Amino acid sequence: MPPKRIFLDANVLVTVLCNEYPRFSACARVLSLADDPRFTAHTSPLCLAIGAYFAEKKNGGKVARRKIALLAQKLAVTTVGPHAVERTLADVRIVDIEDGFQYHSAIDSGCTCIITHDKRNWKFAEIEVMDPEAFLLKYVVGEGRRGKK
Repeated sequence: MPPKRIFLDANVLVTVLCNEYPRFSACARVLSLADDPRFTAHTSPLCLAIGAYFAEKKNGGKVARRKIALLAQKLAVTTVGPHAVERTLADVRIVDIEDGFQYHSAIDSGCTCIITHDKRNWKFAEIEVMDPEAFLLKYVVGEGRRGKK
């Protein structure tokens, strides 16, 4: 079975980069799935830029750059091209333009699930949108239980 292609939204990355509790544990566990052969974890350059902005505010420029470089090595980085912009702007259901760019970037990369803390703005999505805790329960803990039977 091919790996499940997941897209990590900026707020998941920021939570890990800035050690934001109480969400840190679940987000860090989801991020660690980049090393699990059952998953391919993706994010966009825009998410990395948002993460860098917040990490720099908290940790300074050098630390932020090192952290973003590590993420860029571990995660598959998608693209946000002109077609993603056009499709976002043409879809009146998309309220948050940045989320629309992320969505089309994920779709264009073959992702089947978006992991985010803010599911409210993703009502337009035609793929699964889950918070980190729900994702882990469904695809990591649930898979482990099925495998032990």
